[in-house]
Parts: sequence; structure tokens; C-alpha cells
Amino acid sequence: MVKIHRLRSHQKIGGINLKRKCILLLTSFFSLFLLAGCWSKTELNDLAIATAMAIDKAEDGYLVSVQVLNPSQIASQQTMMTTETAVTTYHSSGGTILEALRELTKEIPGKLYLAHIRIVIFGEEVAREGIRKPLDFLSRDYEFRTDFYILVSRYGMASPLLNVLTSLERIPANSIFTTLQMSQTRWAPTKGVTLDELIENLVKLGQDPVLTGIYVKGEEQAGNSIKNIELVDPPAVLKVDNLAAFHGDRLIDWLNNEESMGYIYVLGNVRSTIEHIPCDKDDNGKVTIEIMQSTPEVKAKVVKGEPKVGIKVKAEGNVADVECLIDLTDPKKIQELQETIEKTIEEKIEKVVEKAKNDLQSDILGFGEAIHRSNPKLWKKLKNEWKEHFPTISHTTKVEVKIRRFGTITDSFQEESED
Repeated sequence: MVKIHRLRSHQKIGGINLKRKCILLLTSFFSLFLLAGCWSKTELNDLAIATAMAIDKAEDGYLVSVQVLNPSQIASQQTMMTTETAVTTYHSSGGTILEALRELTKEIPGKLYLAHIRIVIFGEEVAREGIRKPLDFLSRDYEFRTDFYILVSRYGMASPLLNVLTSLERIPANSIFTTLQMSQTRWAPTKGVTLDELIENLVKLGQDPVLTGIYVKGEEQAGNSIKNIELVDPPAVLKVDNLAAFHGDRLIDWLNNEESMGYIYVLGNVRSTIEHIPCDKDDNGKVTIEIMQSTPEVKAKVVKGEPKVGIKVKAEGNVADVECLIDLTDPKKIQELQETIEKTIEEKIEKVVEKAKNDLQSDILGFGEAIHRSNPKLWKKLKNEWKEHFPTISHTTKVEVKIRRFGTITDSFQEESED
């Protein structure tokens, strides 16, 4: 009886295990119906991958231009010498940007895919009227990433810029993107601004945004021909240059080359650039210094109840070019070079400060943000009328430059050759 009792207990336990297994199996089976799977999938062949977008003003709203990849040319192993272009540009207008993009479905054989946008260019007219509304779409649409650069057309409309073919890079949007990256790294009067950075400067008080300009150097109409990439000296070249100064979301004016350089020195984006100074009053030659590792500091303090902003820039430099007779082993000569370079940089900073205060009346240098950091209570009193207070804010500028290296030679061979 004991053995029978144990056997029946074992059978009961096994039955319970089997029942549980059946329940789990049925649950798993029916849960498959709740899985959506790839319900929203789109085949790669059905996508029209956009790489650049231009936004201009139109009578009924916006003229939107989109540069779309030509998959057959991108996938081919052929060289640049081809009769077909790697991209095609489409144009459409609408009351809103989204409406204009949906209008493009009448022309584009595929679903427009915006996740690979590298460049967005605003026409100058749109920028002067205000870019806040277009930015809402760019930041709200889920397909857009935020790592693309935003620029402003330097002369007129932005759409013709997307028609210019580039020789060293088959995809013009990639050419603009990498050119801007290299320019801000090796030269400095330009600045790559992403969507997040632009919106951050728009929503906070105390610093107005800037964007880099872009235009066609040469014959604009010749840029959309395949001959533009077949010639050694292309008749049309896309060039990024100078900064567009905004007040809020509206373009106010453009900074020239020296003012743009001064702005970059204050904002601390100088990774490498050059400054040249005359050798001597009696010598037409120049000494070129490569500026490296520029570090700025913008601080505010209250003096007798009034805010005062101090700009301090520290930089290191290398002697890159000597066109005259100068003894680089003489510490006094090096000190003179350092002081002259310091004065040159200070002049550029002063030019952009005066431009911002008097002409633009726009705080592109972040003086208000510096006051906010140092004295939040004072900033709370000033922020609502900051446009009126900003031009009257006193400031000081101090630049320190240290020359560290002199290249592979110390004394120039010019002295020996002249002897």
C-alpha cells in the first residue's frame, strides 16, 4: 500500500508539471499574436535617402529643396569620370515645410528618408524673417538626427547651393560637412553649429546664436553641370566663410573675417589658426605664428553696483614662417613677437565686441550668460531689458600668448643666402 501511495503521488506531481507546461506553451503561442513584428518596415530599395536640405521663402510659405542619393551611382565601382551624378535635387513649395516635403512624393520614386541629412541651409531671406518656425519641424520630426550642421546662404537663396556638384567628394552634402569641420579645426573663422546647440542658444537669455555662411565661388549656373567635376579648375566651388550674427532667431548682419576670428577666440573654438605680424618697420617681411590650444575665459563681476565683463584668452603658438632676419634664440625677440601677437588678437576681439554692441546690439558673445553665472540675482533684474543694457556693459580684454616651438630650424637660412 505504501508503494502504491507513492506511485500515485508521483503521478499527481507529474500531472501538475504537465499541466503547467501546457499552460506556458499555450500562453506563449497566443502571445505571438500580440507581437507587431516589422509592421512599419520599408525596404531599402523603396527609400529615397536625403543628404541635404535647403529652406527658402516662397509666396505660399516655404520652398524646400532636397538633395537625394542616386543609389546606382553610389554603389558602382566606377571613378568620378561618369556621365551620371551621384545625387539629384528636388524642389517643392508649401505652406509648411512638411507640406512641401509631402508634395515631393509626386516627383520622388520612393519614401523620402531624412535620417541621413548632413546639412540644412537657410536662405538669407528666411534667416532675416526668423528661423524659429522651421526649427520646430526639424526638432520635432522623429526621423531627423541632431548631428547635422546648419548654415545660412551668404548671398540670396539656398536652393541653388544644392545643385553644385563637387569634385573631391561625390556627394555634395558630405563635401560641405567635411569642409566645415576642417575649416573650423584648421582655420577658425567658421563654426559648425548643430541643431541642439542652435536651439539651446535660442531658448536661453544671455547669448544669441551665430551660424556659418556658405556661397558659390565662381559661376553658380556652371555648378550643376557634370563638367564642373571634370575640370581641373572647377568654375563653381562651394565655400563656407564668415559668421551670420543673430538676435534671437533673426539674422541681423554678417561678421567679416577679422570679426569672425575675434568671435571664435572669445568662444574658445580655436584649435588651430594662424596670425602673421610684420618683422620690422624697415622690412616688408612677415613672421607667421600658428596658434594652438587657445583657451578663453569670460567672467563677470559687479563693480560699484554695475556689471563688468572680463575676457581673457590664453594661447600657445609655433613659429611657422619667417620672411626676414630675426634671431629666434634671443629671448627679447621672442617676447616682442609674443606681445605683438597678443595685440593683434586683442584688436580682433575688440572689433567683434564693438560690432556686437554698437551695430548688432546682439549679445553673440555671451556677456549676459557670464553675468547669469556669476550673479543670478543681478541677472534676474537685467534679463528682461538686456537688449538695452548690453551696449552699455563695460569690458576688458587680455590675451596671453606663449611661443613654444620654432620648427625644424632656429636661424633662418635667408641671412646666409643674402650674404
